Amino acid sequence: MKNMMIALGLLLAASFANAESKIGYVDMQKAIQTTAAGKKAKAELEGEFNKKKKDLEKKEADLKKMGEDLEKKKSVLSEDALGKKQAEFQDEMLKYRDIVGKSQVEIQKKERELTAPILDKMKKVIAKLAKEKGFTVVLENSQMVLYAVPEADMTDDVIKAFDKEK
Repeated sequence: MKNMMIALGLLLAASFANAESKIGYVDMQKAIQTTAAGKKAKAELEGEFNKKKKDLEKKEADLKKMGEDLEKKKSVLSEDALGKKQAEFQDEMLKYRDIVGKSQVEIQKKERELTAPILDKMKKVIAKLAKEKGFTVVLENSQMVLYAVPEADMTDDVIKAFDKEK
């Protein structure tokens, strides 16, 4: 079975090598961020992020003040009262970390929600352009490409075609 798979792979590779192949690539990050829909999604995401950031900065400042107050009162509080205050401070720190974690998850979820329809449309646009221009393979992300002729970069064409599609 293994030998059969190797033979099939070699046969496919040989037929692919004999056929005229044209490979292109698209920098998806640039394409998404440059389209009108991508810019709108990015602005919405930044608005959400900045709102959460302000809330977190306020919580962080409150915690810092609480920690400083605890440090100042350390010498005048009884051991029991100090223990309670330290436990209260630790509890608030844990709540803060939980909020930070949840905020990160919410932002990631929102990003997926905003970019999913853009990605779906982008894939259709890429497939259409690839067929029109005779590409047999289109790779994602120019960082993976070590060398390519400029004509292989489809990113700008994809951005233009994406913004023209309704």
